[in-house]
Amino acid sequence: MKKIGVLFGMENTFPGALVERINSMEIDGIQAEFVKVGGVEMAKPCPYAVIVDRISHDMPFYRAYLKNAALSGTQVINNPFWWSADDKFFNYALASKLGVAVPRTALIPHKKFPPQITEKSLRNLEFPLDWKAIFDYVKFPAFLKPHDGGGWRDVFHLHNEQEFFHAYDQTRDLCMTLQAAVKFKEYFRCYVVGQTDVHIMPYDPSRPHAERYVMDPPKYQAKLLARVKKDALTLCRALGYDLNTVEFAVEDGIPYAIDFMNPAPDADIHSVGKENFEWIVDKVAKLAVKKAQKPVQSELRWAGFLNGEAAKAPTKKAVTKKSTKR
Repeated sequence: MKKIGVLFGMENTFPGALVERINSMEIDGIQAEFVKVGGVEMAKPCPYAVIVDRISHDMPFYRAYLKNAALSGTQVINNPFWWSADDKFFNYALASKLGVAVPRTALIPHKKFPPQITEKSLRNLEFPLDWKAIFDYVKFPAFLKPHDGGGWRDVFHLHNEQEFFHAYDQTRDLCMTLQAAVKFKEYFRCYVVGQTDVHIMPYDPSRPHAERYVMDPPKYQAKLLARVKKDALTLCRALGYDLNTVEFAVEDGIPYAIDFMNPAPDADIHSVGKENFEWIVDKVAKLAVKKAQKPVQSELRWAGFLNGEAAKAPTKKAVTKKSTKR
């Protein structure tokens, strides 16, 4: 029996629905359940063939557990080694190398530094910073946001230098990016699963969080949607993510990739809506089963994702029903 485990935190709808969906498929030799873990012995084989990770980014113990599990052959969605190394500023740089449109973005040093950092630790840091050069490159309006953050936390919409410095003073010891704002008419959030399947969801980031998914969208040009799908796949294949959301802000018909480091994306039925929820539950269930049935030796070295070319799309395999023979 191959077990598929779901590792999660405060979520109430997606984890249970995923376990129920996998078990309802009645795949011979496959069973899904919530992960149970206590003290972890080093190099001890993990009992799960596949683990769907929804929480390790917030809990270092879980991240270390998943890395240990991966060493024994567990397929983890998403690769915990790469997820530990990735950040959004790197993503923007990679996207520009891949030909995906991204807004002008600059990395900004911390306003405050960790307690152990002294003046001697900063001897390589330019001082004073050439703020004029940074502002001339990015231009206003712009967004100040953490280089590896999420959930729209510590994000500031700025229109001039005065607003920038007021916001910068509030960023504590976070490493930030300053990114040119896109004057968008359309905005999309895309689920990408298995580096093959894309679900494009119209999205309005100006609305309250629980109302951002647009349930009655207008009709969009097929050419625009095709490029959004293509760019979303290009990014996720290059980064090696099996589950992600990619956000695009569209200005003058050009979709700019705004955010594509969401390896544990929102999948709550109350925010994404029933149709989107059913899609993501179905696709992740099939992906987890596929990985359990046909395990692939993962590339655990970071360089395997950074060759500047999109990975080849995995081949889809049919899922068979459990035999009724006894």
